[in-house]
Amino acid sequence: MNLFLILPFFVVMVLVAMGLYVALFKKNLIKIIMGITLMQNGANLFLVSLAYREGYVAPIWTSAPATDMVLPTPHALTLTSIVIGVATTALMLSFVIMLKRHYGTIDSNEVRRCRE
Repeated sequence: MNLFLILPFFVVMVLVAMGLYVALFKKNLIKIIMGITLMQNGANLFLVSLAYREGYVAPIWTSAPATDMVLPTPHALTLTSIVIGVATTALMLSFVIMLKRHYGTIDSNEVRRCRE
């Protein structure tokens, strides 16, 4: 099996593992958001990697036979995921701005202590 066909799946594992580590073990809220975004990007790469078929073409207006086209569903799901990811990232960042204004810090431990 070709190494270039397996490489995206290793990159997916690295992105998700790094994102999970950052989201679980860092205390800075901006870094936690960056970790969540890394996991979202890993999921997007996974969807695109699943859609790839060697020798097949994109399902656009071509003269290729209908049997030689990849499925467009994973690409549509990835595009939807990107849009949702941007919206959730913007919402999380706006929450961090509100927390910074209210508590004066973006450290998750400090925000938790100030809550009481």
